[in-house]
Amino acid sequence: MQIEWTLKKFDALTPFHVYDILHLRSQIFVVEQKCIFEDADYKDQVSMHLMGYDNHQLIAYTRLVPPGEIYKEPSIGRVVTRASARGTGIGRALMQQSIDHLYTFFGKQNIKIGAQIYLKRFYESFGFIETGAVYLEDGIEHIHMVKNFES
Repeated sequence: MQIEWTLKKFDALTPFHVYDILHLRSQIFVVEQKCIFEDADYKDQVSMHLMGYDNHQLIAYTRLVPPGEIYKEPSIGRVVTRASARGTGIGRALMQQSIDHLYTFFGKQNIKIGAQIYLKRFYESFGFIETGAVYLEDGIEHIHMVKNFES
């Protein structure tokens, strides 16, 4: 697998990028996870978009949200990998690149995420720690987690 990573602001995305992103997000979050939710939340326009392509197919994606938009801290959201790419290490590469890019663009500070509970250990492996009680978002259990810059 030869991944081509691309990071773009919203206004630099082509219509093809937008379609690829929305397709992958709906394929996983809506169809696979059987969750009806409003994906278009007006956070995309202020965010950076990290895309991992393999052979011209989007297989990994995150949205890097600036501080003050969702949380006081910058955030990584809409973390998604194509089902066929799971187990290859692409998710780890995606998260590490996301963390590195957040530090580059928004400064070295804490990062806050709202994580699906079943991925808690995955995020802990990057230094994120649980910071609150489990809550339901769109019918799926989530937990707030923070990665302190020093960790």
